[in-house]
Amino acid sequence: MIVIRPIKASDYDSLHQIAIDSGHGFTSLPINEDILKNKITRSETSFESNVKEPGDEGYLFVMEDTESGEIVGTSGVEAAVGLNSPFYHYHLGKVVHSSSELKVHNVVETLTLCNDFSGVTEICTLFLKEKARKNSNGRFLSRFRFLFIGEHEQRFSDRIIAEMRGVSDENGRSPFWEWLEKNFFSIDFPTADYLTGTGNKVFIAELMPKYPVYVSLLTKKAQAVINKVHAQTEPALRLLESEGFHRSDYVDIFDAGPTIVSQRQHIKTINQSLRLQVKYVEDNISEDENSSSMQQKYIMCNTKLKDFRAIQAKVTICDNDRFVLLPKQLADTLLVKENDWIRIIAN
Repeated sequence: MIVIRPIKASDYDSLHQIAIDSGHGFTSLPINEDILKNKITRSETSFESNVKEPGDEGYLFVMEDTESGEIVGTSGVEAAVGLNSPFYHYHLGKVVHSSSELKVHNVVETLTLCNDFSGVTEICTLFLKEKARKNSNGRFLSRFRFLFIGEHEQRFSDRIIAEMRGVSDENGRSPFWEWLEKNFFSIDFPTADYLTGTGNKVFIAELMPKYPVYVSLLTKKAQAVINKVHAQTEPALRLLESEGFHRSDYVDIFDAGPTIVSQRQHIKTINQSLRLQVKYVEDNISEDENSSSMQQKYIMCNTKLKDFRAIQAKVTICDNDRFVLLPKQLADTLLVKENDWIRIIAN
């Protein structure tokens, strides 16, 4: 069975392999032993902490195949970005150059370095191994985070963002970064990406242009990828848009990928999920076609923190959305007992 749970120290080797498999552009998991181990430790501490409001917590989860014991994916939530280190973006703006005397009116797009998202919650670090990309596992690995956020609202901001991977080729070359590299940085995209992942952001402040950049001065290739996503990221973008996220006027400073945003209360999985009590049922449920509630597939999680678990399975909701019928095996996987509460949403 596929289950999602908080990461633990013994998952290090699996996390390291995912960092390798994820390739260029996956800034949140650099291939660095100290950093990966620190991420695990920070996550464990975050799950243990008594939190009243969002701070410098990071919650990292793994998707595990319980039959094989293999970790097949990761997913994470940063409670409040930019509190201890700068969180940079480019803001897409406009300036007008106009002369009534000459009858000239030009609107020019600009890119301005900023820290406008400091303090907001970020969903991040989503990666699913290719062999596990089936049975709606990708949707599950993304959407369960909103169940977790909805269950523990005090730990997260009212505003939630996701940085979408921008355009780069199989060798990690970004057309947008190539222009920056040539004019300001003199280091390639994979190196800049890696340095940021390790937390070394000083070079950004030191070398990034301090004044607005006119988009028209960029190469045509660089202009063409601004606010565009990598081909492999299109499904993730569509999923988050269906949840209520929308494009903002902000892009990544390295590959110009879009940053999408939503208010927490507008996210579909949060505001449409139900909190139901568990009732045990025999493993094989005979569905009554005249019943008001037929068995269908749901994403569900318990209401715990450090013992958080999430699964997806076909179950039945009954008694006017008061109870969910769970075979004991599913309840055990979720670490719940009869009459415990779970949060659930149709998949």
